[in-house]
Amino acid sequence: MAERSARKRVLFLFSDTGGGHRSATLALIEALGLEYPDTFDCKMVDVFRDYLPAPLRYAPEMYPPMTKFPETWAISYKATDGKHRSRAVIRVLFPYVARAIRRLYRENPADIIVSVHPLVNTGVLRTMKSNPTPFMTVVTDMVTTHAFWFDRRADLVVVPTKEAREVAVEYGIPEGNVRVVGLPVAERFRVPPADPMAFRDAQGWRRDLPVILVVGGGDGMGPMEAVVRAINEARMPATLVAICGRNEALQERLRALPWTMPHHIYGFTTQMPEFMAASDMLVTKAGPGTISEGLIAGLPLVLYSRLPGQEDGNVAYVVKKKAGVWAPRPHQVVEAVQRWVNDPAAMRAAAEASRRVAKPDAARQIARIIADRAGVYS
Repeated sequence: MAERSARKRVLFLFSDTGGGHRSATLALIEALGLEYPDTFDCKMVDVFRDYLPAPLRYAPEMYPPMTKFPETWAISYKATDGKHRSRAVIRVLFPYVARAIRRLYRENPADIIVSVHPLVNTGVLRTMKSNPTPFMTVVTDMVTTHAFWFDRRADLVVVPTKEAREVAVEYGIPEGNVRVVGLPVAERFRVPPADPMAFRDAQGWRRDLPVILVVGGGDGMGPMEAVVRAINEARMPATLVAICGRNEALQERLRALPWTMPHHIYGFTTQMPEFMAASDMLVTKAGPGTISEGLIAGLPLVLYSRLPGQEDGNVAYVVKKKAGVWAPRPHQVVEAVQRWVNDPAAMRAAAEASRRVAKPDAARQIARIIADRAGVYS
């Protein structure tokens, strides 16, 4: 076992502006521990909440209400995207946050810094230019990647897809400093459950019907209720499983529906890999983490909503790869689900397409890259 003094320090910069930054960070920390036991000391810092001045420090609390107005969000996203616009925003903001970023850098010495949030990269790189620490960016948006992600001073930029790589190069990252690996997800998604049918039995799901898994994120957000209602009203021969996250009111409303089909309603769960493995298709919003997990599980995807700007490309990617469909209206969700319920061969083809584009080893691969950059060799 390595001595404590010999352990490498990894500083992960993230923020809880959406769940994907935290989950990706935790997946990387887990992967480092699995690949290199007793080798790394990992520290997570929520840059906004822990260091930045008001009102920026309240960004994690402000993010969920902002996403409830998607068209307004899209305007702000597009207004700040692009080389020149993003640099102009940074020039205005940097004097306001410079002291906080300097304190962040001073108080968190590290052997390597890994950023999983687009809004911290340039500030940190600019601050530490006279005393550089190896700096790596792990992009957690799948396809449509904002210019804020990309600063050419980063030693390496890891992206989930070839499409994201093209954007990185377009925004000035040298081709040799961009690597396509995938989106890091937790180890429990990488290793499929041993017996999905046993999980069905334990949950009381029927074995003889296809299972439609409907999710709406950790908070049961978006038009999930309308989607579930529409599927139920279609009276198709299938089991519907709805995971409402922490939204207890949504759970109660769904349980009270006049049900026409076998159904199971759940709240927040840590068994999502088991739920996915035991299901036949996934109906979800177009978040990159859930899409990546669904692809790894080999599930056909029905995407019913997306956040304009950063999730537009996710929809196009899934459709292009033939792993799923875009169905922004409840009746379109019903049409897509019915097509797969009535045509198992088509459903299997979409499932095979999901498996082809899945990147289950991304977290492990990125962990090995981090280790190499930190001077740890296998």
